[in-house]
Amino acid sequence: MTPLKRTLDITAACAGLVLLAPICLVVAPLVVLTSRGPVLFRQVRVGRNEQTFICNKFRTMHQGTAQRGTHEISASALTPIGSVLRSFKLDELPQLWNVLKGEMSLVGPRPCLPNQTKLVAERRARDVFSATPGITGLAQVEGIDMSRPEKLAEIDQTYIRTRSLGMDLKLILRTLFRV
Repeated sequence: MTPLKRTLDITAACAGLVLLAPICLVVAPLVVLTSRGPVLFRQVRVGRNEQTFICNKFRTMHQGTAQRGTHEISASALTPIGSVLRSFKLDELPQLWNVLKGEMSLVGPRPCLPNQTKLVAERRARDVFSATPGITGLAQVEGIDMSRPEKLAEIDQTYIRTRSLGMDLKLILRTLFRV
């Protein structure tokens, strides 16, 4: 990660945490009031250089839901507020802490689960783990999810080969206005 990208990540994450704190203060009690369990969902993910880290999100699924990719889990696993949080990407807000810690970037390949072995293998073969994972990325704005591991790894590789500050800004805008 370039020093400029890291500086922008820190600046944007700090600003986001301050500006979006009122939203977080509304979301947190809604999560607690609409289902049993903690406010945050913390999950091991595979990051840069295949180092694992704990990814933070507002919890959108019922406690005890299997540790699998979202595409492998039934919609019935979502809490009453979960689908709303996901549709507006509000469940991702706690990942700004992951950005501050340097475990994630605003833009990059979405971090996968260690048990998504096919995706891990495809990403390893394409050197995708050389990049810091992101809250959003090229695959997300193109609508490619983790149910298509080979295609996802190809798009992630394309992002890594063509990434630039301008591209990152476009992907952030596409993510925000896709909602």
